[in-house]
Amino acid sequence: MGGGAGDDGVPGYYSIGIRTYTSSIATVAPKLSLELHEAAATADAARLAQLMHDYVLPLYAIRARRKGYEVSVMKEMMNQLGMAAGPVRARLVQVAPEDKAQITKILEKWKPVLG
Repeated sequence: MGGGAGDDGVPGYYSIGIRTYTSSIATVAPKLSLELHEAAATADAARLAQLMHDYVLPLYAIRARRKGYEVSVMKEMMNQLGMAAGPVRARLVQVAPEDKAQITKILEKWKPVLG
């Protein structure tokens, strides 16, 4: 399971000719990761901006709340989707209850891109 930052950098990466990135989103929503790539690779700025606004930035806002949350939030998403992620390892923090509720809301909005 990846916890790296990368999905949030897609617009910048592709604007300078980079055509690859580390996608932690692909762990739970490979369709969304592919849509990000396609929008960026075809220079569909409007579609890319919409994907970033609707899906990526809300997720990354939660991930930025605490040190180590990049992994914690992705594991929580996996657990909520019934994937076998389990708890984070020692030194990382579990997702706070109020953030779990927000992740649930994000996953509701993500239904079209989870398949």
